[in-house]
Amino acid sequence: MTPMKKVIFAIFFNTSLFLVLMIGIQNSSSKSKVNLLLNETVQLPLGFIIGTSFITGSILGSLFPMINLNKKL
Repeated sequence: MTPMKKVIFAIFFNTSLFLVLMIGIQNSSSKSKVNLLLNETVQLPLGFIIGTSFITGSILGSLFPMINLNKKL
């Protein structure tokens, strides 16, 4: 599989996961805040926080192996 096909597949797959997450999170009642270094976020559904973390990890995990860190110029 060529690298371009892998990128297109990763984008398509993670976009579809995000759409399913947005549809499924509609009836969530448990909300939480995320504490950042200086501030905290607005109250978001807990499933949204976990889902976006998973999708972000999936995107980075699928794109990271494509970067060849040992390239010789």
